[in-house]
Amino acid sequence: MSNNLSLTALAREQLKLAVAASSGRAGHTVFGGREHRLHQTVIALASGRQLDEHSNPGDATVQVLRGRVRLVAGENSWDGAAGHLISVPNARHTLEALEDSVVLLTVVNKS
Repeated sequence: MSNNLSLTALAREQLKLAVAASSGRAGHTVFGGREHRLHQTVIALASGRQLDEHSNPGDATVQVLRGRVRLVAGENSWDGAAGHLISVPNARHTLEALEDSVVLLTVVNKS
């Protein structure tokens, strides 16, 4: 990984890929790997698409780089727009794109 990365350029690139993909999503890990507990991934979702319900592998945040998203965990939901930071609850959850969106997911794995 480069010591200097443009998240703006990467967000633009990943959103183009997501809009063109049949899944409506694209992602690129910008930091992390087996040797790191900290993982950061840029995730792009086309409008109306979502990440299916999943568990949280550790402490996590979602920083909205572009668009608007909704994080849903059970009966609770949190909306975020560009510039917002959402703390991911330690519960099963989904992430929905309310419009074409890009987020930076940061996770610190428990082990």
